Amino acid sequence: MLTGSIFAQDIQKKIFDTERAFEKLVGERGIRDGFIEYLSPVGVMFMPDAVNGREAWKARPPSNVALTWNPIWIDVSSNGVMAYSIGNSQFRPKGKDDTTVSYGHYITIWLRQTNGEYRAALDAGIHHEKPLSEPTQWRSPADSGKGTNPDKLSAGDSAVAFYELAAGAGTQKAYKSYLADDVVMLREGKQPAFNKKDALALIDGDMRINFGKRKSFTEAIELAYVNSPYSITDKKGTETERGNFVQVWKLRGKKWLIVADLLVPLPKK
Repeated sequence: MLTGSIFAQDIQKKIFDTERAFEKLVGERGIRDGFIEYLSPVGVMFMPDAVNGREAWKARPPSNVALTWNPIWIDVSSNGVMAYSIGNSQFRPKGKDDTTVSYGHYITIWLRQTNGEYRAALDAGIHHEKPLSEPTQWRSPADSGKGTNPDKLSAGDSAVAFYELAAGAGTQKAYKSYLADDVVMLREGKQPAFNKKDALALIDGDMRINFGKRKSFTEAIELAYVNSPYSITDKKGTETERGNFVQVWKLRGKKWLIVADLLVPLPKK
């Protein structure tokens, strides 16, 4: 167990160092070059819909906008192949001296590349009002990098029950059954929730989230993630929002649970 713990700490620190190097490059060479360097060749971003982030940034001209951030939550798979980080961010549209600041939180999915480095397979976030505090220290769940999956339970197969429950009994009931106690939930325009109770409070009982067909889950032992389109309808069945969702699932005991959940709405037409 000690060896596994040290291994997890090493990977967590490597993710943190990668985040810091990423932010440093953005500050030195601009947001365009930073994302081209730290996204994986197939890394997804929502701009505003899901696209290959690296190719989308290559098609854009350099920009003087300033983006700063810091991770506050880092979790890794026990084999070191996958990790995710969550943090707070500040965006200044006219550069680092701009007094107009857009605050937000982000989630980045990291996958280990063939050279041992980590690159972002997905990067997405939300915007909201200035938070009461912006922590600068990062932490990890107690079981980070220590999980096993002896029965080879598939997150994709297990999550079917969640999506079926959401479609049948309703969104709130589905989340209540499948959210981890330490879940992080991100919703546009709202402050993040960092536990199950607060996450459930973000879910309107009258709305229904219709999760689009999941193309595939990317899994690494006890950690997995998925992204796909979603739509929201009110109690009358009228669509009120559509966009893309991101979920990180983690095997806890014999059950896969949602440990991170993000909705990124598309602009209204």
